[in-house]
Amino acid sequence: MGERLEALKTEPFAAEREWAVEGVPVLSAAAQVPEPTGTDRTARRIKRFYQLQCRAFLRYCERCLLPQAAAEYRAALEASRPLPAFRAELDYRVTYNEGGLWSLYTQVRESLGPGPALLTRRGDVWDLAAGYPVPLRDFFPAGAAWKKRLLTRAAEEIQRRERAGAARWREDWRRQLRRRFNPQNFYLTEEGLAYFWPMYAIAPAAEGVPVFLLPYGGEVTLEREAVQESGAQAPSSSG
Repeated sequence: MGERLEALKTEPFAAEREWAVEGVPVLSAAAQVPEPTGTDRTARRIKRFYQLQCRAFLRYCERCLLPQAAAEYRAALEASRPLPAFRAELDYRVTYNEGGLWSLYTQVRESLGPGPALLTRRGDVWDLAAGYPVPLRDFFPAGAAWKKRLLTRAAEEIQRRERAGAARWREDWRRQLRRRFNPQNFYLTEEGLAYFWPMYAIAPAAEGVPVFLLPYGGEVTLEREAVQESGAQAPSSSG
């Protein structure tokens, strides 16, 4: 057996596309995803996963955003309004890379008009030894009520921010906090486990993607024994 991979070296892979209607550009897309520099099995699997995510993003732009851009272009011509220039961007940020765990989030930003840009985020944590993602439950002791703890922590933080006047939230945020919770929406940072809700789910657009942090300690463990055995397949790269 070779030496266990403790960290992953990557370089950005970039791709750009532009679509025009009647020769006029109406939509542009820029994608940047991580590309491992190694050639081992784990590096190849991770490279393939994010290459697929990049292609899925560009297909989404062409199939879903381009018709919107084309319709807006024609409406602007008829009304003598300024022509639209829609843009979508896929980017990433590596947030943890040590001890055999590699974590990041990828985020799509859609600027489709005068309103706020739409942000769509996904988080990933990879076990570099096994070559597969690690589920959220594996970072908690066996039998721990981890979902309840995360929801409680988020509710406490929302109340703290409300008292400080540092953020605004939907009136029904307590109900949406539980309804819109997704155990796949998390990633690791140096300070703790970060988990988040989709834009608009619990707060208005001004708050973007609401993120909460549960510090490492008794509740969250990064011990290799806890994450050595992980899932048997990678998550879907679409959406």
